[in-house]
Amino acid sequence: MPRQPLSLTGRALRFLAAREHSRLELECKLARHSDDAADIARVLDALTARGFISEQRVAESVLHQRAPRLGAARVVQELRRKGLSDAVIDDAAEQLRATELERARAVWQKKFGEAPADPRDRARQMRFLAGRGFASDTVRRVVPRCIISSPDDG
Repeated sequence: MPRQPLSLTGRALRFLAAREHSRLELECKLARHSDDAADIARVLDALTARGFISEQRVAESVLHQRAPRLGAARVVQELRRKGLSDAVIDDAAEQLRATELERARAVWQKKFGEAPADPRDRARQMRFLAGRGFASDTVRRVVPRCIISSPDDG
């Protein structure tokens, strides 16, 4: 006997069982299965009312998963892409800024662990951290100056 296709609610709950999703993410995923935007909105409204969709939980999940490896700028960008409200994003950004320096040091230590050998290597290390979304002043504070070796007298 063939399986019955999942309802929109069933699909949404299956997505939410795997991980936290924002309303925008669920809307995009459910749009693949229905052309009726009003039906999708009704399902999402019901799930929000029952507490299955929570912007705060989505933000906490992203912070827990991504913040240890990324700077505030990248994490905030991900939160915006998920369609979270400005208030939730501002709260998350404040939390991220408070720990930015420690997180950047941990990422630098794990990746490099020693001072750069020359200015080119320092620039490479700085680009790496900047690419991860750490602020430029944080990057300058984390990446040590180059090791200047003295010529051998031998």
